[in-house]
Amino acid sequence: MSAAGRIASDLTKHGLKPFDAHECSQLNELKIDMSGLNMLAAWGASGDIIMMEQMPIFGGYTGDVEETTICDIATMIASFIIFDCDIHLDGPIHIRWGTTTTRETLKIAAHAAMALDMNTDFLLANQYYSLAGPCTEMCLLETAAQAITDTASGRELLSGVASSKGVIQDKTTGMEARMMGEAALATCGMEVSHVNVVLDKILGMYEKNYNRVPQGKRFQDCYNVKEVTPTDEYIDVYDGALKTLSNCGIDL
Repeated sequence: MSAAGRIASDLTKHGLKPFDAHECSQLNELKIDMSGLNMLAAWGASGDIIMMEQMPIFGGYTGDVEETTICDIATMIASFIIFDCDIHLDGPIHIRWGTTTTRETLKIAAHAAMALDMNTDFLLANQYYSLAGPCTEMCLLETAAQAITDTASGRELLSGVASSKGVIQDKTTGMEARMMGEAALATCGMEVSHVNVVLDKILGMYEKNYNRVPQGKRFQDCYNVKEVTPTDEYIDVYDGALKTLSNCGIDL
């Protein structure tokens, strides 16, 4: 089920009026095909909720941080103005590492979101692709860094976490999503100047490991599958990550 479909399903469970929700992706960069336009036209005519997704690539056709940020902002504006979406799901991604949690992609996401948050009432979301796998402190630190960035820059929705770049089967669990939520809540009310100091410390903890990234464990190896609860090992890893984050200046 798509992210938009899950939103509709959750609303129905809580007794709210059901509706159809759909997700459509732009193509990189600032492109869309006829198939996408046809879907958008049909959903719009039906009065459906539309989430538009796009992931500008840092280091690709748009170049460096500044240029990719401009592309990201243009992409989000196009999603609402041209394609008439209700929510935009962002996700600047690094061409070398394939993740959203690098220093460069966090800068892009932060500046793009804050620019639009200060000047529009658009609903902005961001998706999470960490380099490290579940049951590793690096994965949790990557997740926390992005959640802190997104919250401080004004995003309304967080979508994650796709651990191990979202490309390995069974490499995602609820503990990463928990860290995403906990870090976002802890960031609320923090001054941006303090957020930048915290982020610099967190990034320094994990970006040195890009060439020897911990692969982590599969869901069934770090969770009790019958009870859907994390193992004691993963709880210990999580607690260790909380202590690391506390030392970086954020209290979870």
